[in-house]
Amino acid sequence: MDLPLIYHPDYVVPWSLDHRFPMSKFKKLYELLLADDVATASQFHQPMRSLGASWSESTRKWIELIHTPKYVKNYCQGTLDPKAQRRIGLPWSLALVNRTCVAVGGTVLTAKLALECGLACNTAGGTHHAFPSYGSGFCIFNDLAIAPRVLQTLGLAQTILIVDLDVHQGDGTAFIFQDDPSVFTFSMHCEINFPGTKQMSDLDVPLQEGMEDDEYLQTLAAYLPDLLSQIKPDLVLYDAGVDPHMCDRLGKLALTDSGLFRRDMQVLTTCLSQGYPVACVIGGGYADDMDALVYRHSLVHRAASEVYRQYRL
Repeated sequence: MDLPLIYHPDYVVPWSLDHRFPMSKFKKLYELLLADDVATASQFHQPMRSLGASWSESTRKWIELIHTPKYVKNYCQGTLDPKAQRRIGLPWSLALVNRTCVAVGGTVLTAKLALECGLACNTAGGTHHAFPSYGSGFCIFNDLAIAPRVLQTLGLAQTILIVDLDVHQGDGTAFIFQDDPSVFTFSMHCEINFPGTKQMSDLDVPLQEGMEDDEYLQTLAAYLPDLLSQIKPDLVLYDAGVDPHMCDRLGKLALTDSGLFRRDMQVLTTCLSQGYPVACVIGGGYADDMDALVYRHSLVHRAASEVYRQYRL
């Protein structure tokens, strides 16, 4: 079986080009992976099709494993108060509600396929700033928290390691699992960046502004192998945010394209060489040059394709 990749056309909704959140990147990423022969159409799985006719009801139940029913209802019905809506930072629409739920389903499917195949990659996901009762920082429902809980509820996995290498701390995920030893949260992020108030992950590694490739990769190498040996997870959920890039508008670190690719190869080879399956989500990325941004997001899929072939999963 080829490397499983997950995409749905509903990952993209009508959007203002002036908005800071680059909505069009998801479709462009899918198209680039095909155009560059990183993937073929047969490798892509669609969450809605895979999850069957009871999509909406199933997804709502999954989301409510993490989020309060009141918040889920208010967001889906468009009745959040204006302050809560502003904290999310995305203009509400029914299309965005659907997109949000489809993307959650995509990460759940990615995690399930990773358990089956050893490695799988979403073309969206990484909404780690969402808390149980509110959204924040362009994040509505926390797919990095929902997917582990769904796997546990279905009896597919017990212990999950979240490796969050987005430039921003995964504060929502850290808060959700702060008293849950079955999900270990590891966040390597820029110290002086959003969110202003950090939560306590199981392991936080705050990085100095302007850190470059080699120091970043050495820092990662100092922690990840020991974490795997200590936790022995049934699944690694990897947030491969590209906002640590030197040209990212919201980043403040100084990684290059090569550094990001080396990072992704390092994470995947470290995990898979020890037999730990990995589910990848793309995380954050914000740049004026959309083509450059989309290429950066494709690096984790390029790395995953190489590693998948190497280990003949």
